[in-house]
Amino acid sequence: MDLVRQSEEQLKDKRRLRWACRRGMLELDVLFAPFVDQAYDELSEDQKAIFRRLITCDDPDLFAWFMGHQQCPDPELAEMVALMLRRVKV
Repeated sequence: MDLVRQSEEQLKDKRRLRWACRRGMLELDVLFAPFVDQAYDELSEDQKAIFRRLITCDDPDLFAWFMGHQQCPDPELAEMVALMLRRVKV
């Protein structure tokens, strides 16, 4: 029964995460939604925490980082941006 409850919590968490990834900016939506669906579960717990921190950033900053217009000043977030961009190019 604990596995069922844990699985249900993971699904709820993933639904909340998908909702938080809806940015209203197409360029970001096409990066975040597929990443959550296809790669999020493969991340370590630390990486998941960094990803959750990344999605709290402002859209203009995210856009600048993902489009290469600016370098993210936070090394952990910068690595997550790079990881996501590598996944998109595969």
